[in-house]
Amino acid sequence: MSTDPETTETSPSEDTGTDAAGGAEEAGTDVTSDAGEGADGTGEETAAEGAEGAAAEDTESTGEDAAAEGADGTGDAKADAAAPELSEAAAELLAQRLERERIERRKAEKAGPIAAGTKLSGTAADLLAAVRAVESGEKPVTTPFAEPDPAPRRSATPEAVRRPQPVAADPGAPATETVESVRRVLAEGGAPETLAAQVAVALGEGADDQLREDPWQLLRVPGVRPEQADGFARALLGDECAPDDERRGRAVTTWLLEQAALAGHTALEASALTAALAKQGVPDPDAATQSAIAEGEVLVFQDALDEPAVPVQRTDEETEEVQERPVRVLIGLERYTLAEESLADGLAKLINSVPKEDGSAADWEQAGAAKGSTGELIRAVAGHGLVLHTDGEASLEEPAALLRAAAGFGLRAWAAAHSPVGRDRFAALLAGSGAGSASGGPGDPAFTAPGGPAPDAQRDPATDGSTPDGPGSADGPRATTLAGLLSGAEGPGRDADGALDLDLLVVLDAPQLDVETAALLSESLPDGARLVLAGDPAVLWSAGPGRVFADLLASKACPQVVSRRPDLGPVGELVSGIGIGELNQVEAPGKEVVIVPVRDAGEAVHRTVQLVADSVPRVIGVPSEQTVVITPGHGGAAGTRALNVALKERLNPGPGRFGGFDPGDRIAYSPTPGRTIPGRVVNADAEGLHLACAGGPVVVPKERVEQAVRHGWALTAHQAVGARWPAVVVVLPGDAAQALSRPWVYTAFSRADRHLSVVHGVDQALPRAVAEVPAKPRTTRLPVLLRPQVPAEA
Repeated sequence: MSTDPETTETSPSEDTGTDAAGGAEEAGTDVTSDAGEGADGTGEETAAEGAEGAAAEDTESTGEDAAAEGADGTGDAKADAAAPELSEAAAELLAQRLERERIERRKAEKAGPIAAGTKLSGTAADLLAAVRAVESGEKPVTTPFAEPDPAPRRSATPEAVRRPQPVAADPGAPATETVESVRRVLAEGGAPETLAAQVAVALGEGADDQLREDPWQLLRVPGVRPEQADGFARALLGDECAPDDERRGRAVTTWLLEQAALAGHTALEASALTAALAKQGVPDPDAATQSAIAEGEVLVFQDALDEPAVPVQRTDEETEEVQERPVRVLIGLERYTLAEESLADGLAKLINSVPKEDGSAADWEQAGAAKGSTGELIRAVAGHGLVLHTDGEASLEEPAALLRAAAGFGLRAWAAAHSPVGRDRFAALLAGSGAGSASGGPGDPAFTAPGGPAPDAQRDPATDGSTPDGPGSADGPRATTLAGLLSGAEGPGRDADGALDLDLLVVLDAPQLDVETAALLSESLPDGARLVLAGDPAVLWSAGPGRVFADLLASKACPQVVSRRPDLGPVGELVSGIGIGELNQVEAPGKEVVIVPVRDAGEAVHRTVQLVADSVPRVIGVPSEQTVVITPGHGGAAGTRALNVALKERLNPGPGRFGGFDPGDRIAYSPTPGRTIPGRVVNADAEGLHLACAGGPVVVPKERVEQAVRHGWALTAHQAVGARWPAVVVVLPGDAAQALSRPWVYTAFSRADRHLSVVHGVDQALPRAVAEVPAKPRTTRLPVLLRPQVPAEA
């Protein structure tokens, strides 16, 4: 690979824009906090780390989760042509609210005590005692802890199909009177009054009274840390405020579990939670945990551990003593734990059910005669309700072939991608453009660089065969985004039972599925449908909690098809080696891979701007509009903030008169946490900031601009997942060495189609990360929940 681009080198300017982003931050601490917005690739931290550090200065997603809770009832199931239609963001937030309501119904249906052993001791015994105290009536309870009954599979009312429209992306706001009353309480306690709207959304009606009664409820607002809530409580309670206050213990327990969810965990082991509580200054962590359980603010579970692979020979006396298998005590928030249970039920139903007999056996047999792993995939889907498909970008031709064949049998076949860019790229592949169209190069009709016109605005259904439901042939398989499919903003809509109106669904970018999205998906599938989860298992896991795809692969509960199509070219060869832990030298005669060594962060910013604005367009022939920069975190001297400041100064200078943005700025828009849509600023007016995004125009209200919109010349790896660009510049400053891992490097490098430049300032930390730093583990329950529901022979 080349070690330097052909460029007219100039000395780094003293003003490279690096100081504008707060260079005192370090990438290692900044990226931890960004797990909450699903923006970087470093959300996979240990339980204690996730609990302690996830709310550092960079929780830019503050308020988005709360806004989702406040979404108004715009989801009337009956389509009304005269009524304003929902935006994709508002529709998705509505779908999330409906999922939470479904979980609330499941919680209300639970009855009876949990099964418990008699051989527990220590923390496990204390937790069990707390539960029994509730059951006996010694303590009040708001939520029983029994295993839930299966939830109703379908809603009774069909949901109307909604189209994305250029409407404001405000999901709803609390009443003005509520906000003002909360503002007065915040001012009395010395907290920022700007949090009033978020507190009102998080606490709902009577938020001011709740806050006076329990000041630590302020921790329910994303971005607030325990020490800040402590100061607020001292101002309101005076001498009554104490570290051992039960209210504080319960609030910090819930906060720690929320931080763990930002790091990808659906629950925490009791020992990890109590250790984290001790670090937050809770005098009696066990008592705090038991209090939270008794008040129904968290749920406790006992999961049996696996038996040893080699049976242990025991005497008769030992056998009598060992009457129960060892258990793992887990504690989690009901939102995530019940979603994971719902997901396990839905997946077990798919695995154990027989798909509908769509298409004749002869049709499936003929299609399954295709060569290689394409035929293997078709044969697996013919006889199973759930199939997993793995490998890189080149393997997308195989699910495309499956969808074409299924549509030929008369099946209603759909594909769902993580992002609008991924959707349009796959739609071009479905249209028969071949593997070359999936490369995302300048000649790809589906490719839209961030900052370019929105694909929907370019599409003409009369000439390109796309349909209002999604790109693709009206008679063949079509593609949608997963968020649009579930919200009803795009896709086939719902049938009379409320299920998705389809027979076969291929979900692309499956590693990005978190437990809540996956649970909603499994609940939305009609009986007899086939589901294929396809993706590259080597990329970063989901920004939200869970590791659904990895857990399913490890469980071996359904057929798995591994593609044998390699990603070609120097970039593909380099990325393939990284996937197995090897950072290899590759031949790059056309400068497809270039290494640019730098000494410090300031030089890294300077060389990055030079590459994007001059070297890559001149030498490689890829314009700056089709080049993206990827770096480990938002903060630091060479994070996305510093890089975007410098890139804007060079590529689109302006005063930033619209909340820091100017027309023509490239942006990254996050309608909900964990989703990033590239786009460009058009203008701004009284309605808000007008964006041209991949997927359609969007208007972001001015009060949400700071939370939902960033400059987008430079992204984190998690923001870039699900999209590819003709050219990518990966920036590795020295202070980012601790943030690197094999999945991060694999994800960042594999976003490039034609050219990859690596601005390299981490020395041996890069090969060490590739060889020795796997994905950080996440605590999940899905494998344990699936085990008793899936036959062993599966």
